[in-house]
Amino acid sequence: MPSPHALTALPARAWTRWRQGRDLPLSEPVSGTEDANRRFLLYGVLPLWVVPGLADWWMHRRTRIEDTSGVRESAVHALMMTEAGLPVTIGLLAKINPLVLSTMGGAALAHGATALYDVSLATKEREVRPIEQHIHSFLEVLPLTAMAFTACLHPEAVKATLRGGPGPDDWKLLPKDRPLPLGYLAALAATITVGVALPYAEEIRRCLRARRERPTT
Repeated sequence: MPSPHALTALPARAWTRWRQGRDLPLSEPVSGTEDANRRFLLYGVLPLWVVPGLADWWMHRRTRIEDTSGVRESAVHALMMTEAGLPVTIGLLAKINPLVLSTMGGAALAHGATALYDVSLATKEREVRPIEQHIHSFLEVLPLTAMAFTACLHPEAVKATLRGGPGPDDWKLLPKDRPLPLGYLAALAATITVGVALPYAEEIRRCLRARRERPTT
């Protein structure tokens, strides 16, 4: 079993050189199942995650979340974005190993539990329409989908995880040997910022403003 020190190891020297490896090519023609899976994960699952997230934000706005469940539910939304965003960030930058796969699995379970609490909170305070429930189903399954595709692309890391991570680097957060292109990472970050971070920042700001303006009794 890994020691507590190994569980938190983050080799600083390795990360200072994380861009020195040759970039993983993403624009070459698809040459096999592995390439197709990787391209679908990077160009399909991750960017399209923004679509149901933006649709969910719009449903919250239509049902005037600021006048019902307010800051409390909006804070839960921020927590779920953190639970989804942290493993995605690690998966994009770090070498896939038992530590990263375990983080993804734990985050997916936490996201599912938080989503259940979110719905139970919302239904008591505001109208949650069938279409919003359907949007939630997409948001709940996407973390598991991303983790499943990642696992399929890294079978050796899955085997190591099932064996308890016996390797010396299994529980260290290391940069990828072949990092993803900076252009792709920048475009994805911009998409998530515009389609997720800014709308939900607007939501919680709107909820905070409504709480301040609400008359006290």
